[in-house]
Amino acid sequence: MATNYSNYVGGEWVAAESGDTFDTHDPAHPDQVVGTYPKSSAADTDAAVAAAVDASEEWGDTPGPERGRVLSRASALLAERKDDITELLVREEGKTRAEAGGEVQRAIDIFDYYGATARDLGGTVKSASAPNTTLRTKNEPLGVAGLITPWNYPIAIPAWKIAPALAAGNAAVIKPATLAPGCVHEIATALEEAGLPDGVLNVVTGPGSEVGDRLASHPAVDAVSFTGSTTVGSAVYDAATEDGKRVQLEMGGKNPTVVSDSADVAEAADIVSAGAFGVTGQACTACSRAIVYEDVYDEFVDAVAARAEAIDPDEGLADSDMGPHVSMDELESTLEYVEVGQEEGATLETGGDALDRKGYFLQPAVFSDVESDYRIAQEEIFGPVLSVISVSDYEEALDVANDVDYGLSASIVTEDHSEANRFVDDIDAGVVKINEKTTGVELHVPFGGMKASSSETYREQGEAGLDFYTISKTVYDNY
Repeated sequence: MATNYSNYVGGEWVAAESGDTFDTHDPAHPDQVVGTYPKSSAADTDAAVAAAVDASEEWGDTPGPERGRVLSRASALLAERKDDITELLVREEGKTRAEAGGEVQRAIDIFDYYGATARDLGGTVKSASAPNTTLRTKNEPLGVAGLITPWNYPIAIPAWKIAPALAAGNAAVIKPATLAPGCVHEIATALEEAGLPDGVLNVVTGPGSEVGDRLASHPAVDAVSFTGSTTVGSAVYDAATEDGKRVQLEMGGKNPTVVSDSADVAEAADIVSAGAFGVTGQACTACSRAIVYEDVYDEFVDAVAARAEAIDPDEGLADSDMGPHVSMDELESTLEYVEVGQEEGATLETGGDALDRKGYFLQPAVFSDVESDYRIAQEEIFGPVLSVISVSDYEEALDVANDVDYGLSASIVTEDHSEANRFVDDIDAGVVKINEKTTGVELHVPFGGMKASSSETYREQGEAGLDFYTISKTVYDNY
């Protein structure tokens, strides 16, 4: 049964000014409507920003420990509703139940983490050069944060933007992706029940061309945090920086895993397949390229193709191996890249076919004989498609790994400790892993990319996640 949702503005659940709505659909059962949401406009966005402005000063003056208690209570409420939120996430976005449950738990943990961290916000004390002087810093909120989030992690990414923004004392307006906005409403509900004052968090659903554009350019918004495609992120950056807003962008990836000749090939195939095919390949950190030393190349191709063939895609609530693409557009985009790879001369070892059933299902694809300049090795493919590239040694592997516009996540599978540490130093990526898949990050350490994967301004998550939402004053007190 479909659920009717509203915008959350100034502590009230309200319809769009126009009364227009849009529906979300279950990607495993496209004929089933999951939710009906307000199709908001720039005017609705203006109302939300005005509510945030009105609430920002009082919330910013609220002591950090009190702000933290609200976030901690929200974490507990989300935990009580974990099963229901998990099912909603599966039905709107398509993840498997296990993947969705892990993501909901991540959101719970993020609110718990920032609830505790809010108690320690303040500044630092330094020794002054002059006598009878205290030298210290004081961190203050920016004011109003505009948050624009994607559909592929519909609760974790909103959580890691909302929680530090509120912990630091800002009010916020969030525009969730139209394909899967339901989990953001669950966050808002939990925060409302946890005692968040009216207007501190506002939720507005609708098209990016209306809500997102207005949020990025609104003169009363002090900072904009965006996660999504590089194309859209670049437009958000231009709109937001025109009047000097602080901007944080996390965008696409073309993430490599290097497989050394010292690696255990079976283990390497497990690591790469988990990174490439987990969450249906719909992750900015997904492994898209396996760069494999020629001595183990053929063995690795056989092993990773076998793992792809063993995956049985099905609806997420059936506890399947892999869920569907989120939409027909996303499925068609992946299928187009499968065609492109074959036209370029790569060998399709397995998969790449849409399944003959309802839903946006694809058998994961593995390409061999891929050259580094092929489009399938250069362009982001938001689906379960892996390109396997042969290299002769470490130097060639590094050249290939860095020979893309992106620099988000990268890993190496090796038993050579020196090689692993060289890779950490040499790779152009914001997240570097040794003997691990490219996906999956800890919440208490910085996250972000390089090159076209990021604005390279501020990192998200951990203590670094608070830096974006605060500004520092330096205080000289001559007593």
